Amino acid sequence: MTDLFTAQLGSYGFTPQEITQLIKLSNLKVLPAKSTLIHQNSAASEFYFLIDGFCHSCYLTEQGKQFSKEFYWKGDWVVGFEELLDQTPSPYTLETITPTRLIALPITLLNQWRKDANLLYIKLLETQLVYKERKERFMLLYSPQSRYEIFCQHYPDLHSQLSDYQVAAYLGITHISLSRIKNRIKKLT
Repeated sequence: MTDLFTAQLGSYGFTPQEITQLIKLSNLKVLPAKSTLIHQNSAASEFYFLIDGFCHSCYLTEQGKQFSKEFYWKGDWVVGFEELLDQTPSPYTLETITPTRLIALPITLLNQWRKDANLLYIKLLETQLVYKERKERFMLLYSPQSRYEIFCQHYPDLHSQLSDYQVAAYLGITHISLSRIKNRIKKLT
């Protein structure tokens, strides 16, 4: 299906036979921008490996506000650990931002990896934990303007694909605050 997928599985210690078996269980999805993969409060039946494109998970409030959870891009695994571990519906919506190709695998496989303490499952958990620690530090230690500047420096490709509403939601601020920050930065340059 994709060299990136098989290479990553190989780097985690999967044998060629195990990789072939996983490919047989997988489903290649080619989706346009703004496609919903998981609706908030619904049960996920799949988890994903992103081949190309950008995806976004977000929380939607009853008042229509959107708070970004995460962005995903090429080479990322998209796994909802909270619903997997607690056996609950997804607390967020997962959607594509751009045209996207991804590999979908059944959630039952992830449950089996969990029971077996599979190396890939452990690697996915560790990756998610490190990401959460970094995001927490980012949100707590930096001002909104600093968060915006860091975001632009670290994710220039992602930034160019997002609306101001999406960037603001990720930074934990309103789009009006983001507009003010951008204007302040313009005045300084």
